[in-house]
Amino acid sequence: MLRGALAAALTPLGSAGESLDEEAFGPYVDFLAAGGVDGLLALGTTGEGFLLPIDQRMRAAQLFVRAANGRLLVAVHCGAQSTWDTVELAAHAAELGVAGVAVMPPPYFTLDEAELFAHLAAAARACDPTAFYVYEFAARSGYAVPPAVLERLRDAAPNFRGLKVSDTPWENFRPYLIEGLDVFVGPESLLPQGLAGGAVGAVSALASAFPELVAAAVRGQGADLGPVRAALERFPFQAAAKFVVARRGVPLGPDVRRPLRTLTDVEQKELEQWLESSSPVAVL
Repeated sequence: MLRGALAAALTPLGSAGESLDEEAFGPYVDFLAAGGVDGLLALGTTGEGFLLPIDQRMRAAQLFVRAANGRLLVAVHCGAQSTWDTVELAAHAAELGVAGVAVMPPPYFTLDEAELFAHLAAAARACDPTAFYVYEFAARSGYAVPPAVLERLRDAAPNFRGLKVSDTPWENFRPYLIEGLDVFVGPESLLPQGLAGGAVGAVSALASAFPELVAAAVRGQGADLGPVRAALERFPFQAAAKFVVARRGVPLGPDVRRPLRTLTDVEQKELEQWLESSSPVAVL
């Protein structure tokens, strides 16, 4: 059962972002496990999932499961632009034996409640009995999932367990703390409120580079994560997180999938200076 601190994992890439760097998955998952997180969510926003072709997403899911080898719980984001691709990804993830499948609503077209329910219900059926989670992130999908759709989905899909919610501010997050559904907090700034309100854990982008900070925060220890997240968000986030992980000793390359970009030389120097001066993990 998914609980606790989950890292929104980066996806190791090579060839200017066009291929998977398969050799880097093992060391990267070792790094996350050593950082004390309970699991990871693969191929979400931090993992560039929507930018990767279906075959690469399936292969990456395999590599994450293999690298975790039972040490970490693995959930896989399977949201895609079409229902068919979403169903295919969800079924494949379930076959791998993952702990959960998460689906963000398709971006670009704003689905009405009937369309959205049908899409999510199809994805849940495809991975049944694997636990199914709705990935609520209105800033990325372009629209919010109405709570009424979640109530319908709970009646229709026995494997619907809960949500990862990345909406801010708190007024937008709070309606998704629905009794009987497991909620994971996305924004680190809302972790204290979310956990106090009944959330069961976090799926954190910051944990992709600083897993020990988020693991401590979920367990009620450690410092405010807001300044660390703000420091990384001054740069293209995926590229910055990969830079940090590499500087922390993991053989992870800088490549991201276009149209995302890598850091400039100036940005690398600025981020390096911040790491040297701030030492975020020294607070533990």
